[in-house]
Amino acid sequence: MKENLKVNILWLLLLLAGYGLISVLVSVGILNLFYVQILQQIGINIILAVGLNLIVGFSGQFSLGHAGFMAIGAYAAAIIGSKSPTYGAFFGAMIAGALLSGAVALLVGIPTLRLKGDYLAVATLGVSEIIRIFIINGGSITNGAAGILGIPNFTTWQMVYFFVVITTIATLNFLRSPIGRSTLSVREDEIAAESVGVNTTKIKIIAFVFGAITASIAGSLQAGFIGSVVPKDYTFINSINVLIIVVFGGLGSITGAIVSAIVLGILNMLLQDVASVRMIIYALALVLVMIFRPGGLLGTWELSLSRFFKKSKKEEQN
Repeated sequence: MKENLKVNILWLLLLLAGYGLISVLVSVGILNLFYVQILQQIGINIILAVGLNLIVGFSGQFSLGHAGFMAIGAYAAAIIGSKSPTYGAFFGAMIAGALLSGAVALLVGIPTLRLKGDYLAVATLGVSEIIRIFIINGGSITNGAAGILGIPNFTTWQMVYFFVVITTIATLNFLRSPIGRSTLSVREDEIAAESVGVNTTKIKIIAFVFGAITASIAGSLQAGFIGSVVPKDYTFINSINVLIIVVFGGLGSITGAIVSAIVLGILNMLLQDVASVRMIIYALALVLVMIFRPGGLLGTWELSLSRFFKKSKKEEQN
């Protein structure tokens, strides 16, 4: 108990130090608006990657529907935020989008998550496209293919930082819970998990709903960051981009998802002047990682402060 308290306090201090460091760098002008925007995009990508990693990496379900749930959150924020430009309305829209995404994920998850492998990937991809087509045909509510422009810039780096922390903590606590341990057992061997009484379909649905909610939150933040939403921004390519972050960092590693989002975000910034070859370089980087690090940059490794305390304790005993 005492060790857990030390770990929690140390994590809190590290998070506060990170927040303070960014604040100082922004206030003295080292991080100008351009770099702050890069940080915001990286943070949004972290939220997306952590949520998708829960579905793909920890529960072992190959989903390509992340863009659809992101679109729900984005359009909820855009529709409500543009009509009522207040932070209260924006947060209300974020909550509404998250609830709607969770409900949609539950409804489509019950039949689709009985599928496996490529069949599940195609089914979730279809759901994402249905959501996008529904938005295109939403008439005056969604403004069709033209999208919604002029959304107030509600999203700040402080807000993104907060949601990155909340999403990461919520995911870690989920994985450490009995349901989380059941989720890992489903990934390792679904038949064996069923044989010991685990309701595998229920477990997969819970992970799917959790991931959909995080995608919706990221979508809302993205809408408040960019200031516009257009259906073409939520095609399957968007889902693939998030999947690349997850695979690059390591399936089944939250630390890997975070590191990968940061590395690819910086790489994206450096390659802005050569956008035409950016995806080629991405592909080469991914191929090299798959050759030399088949499990991703970090595999299933996680940063653990408790491991540090245990190591220090052993050294003291010796």
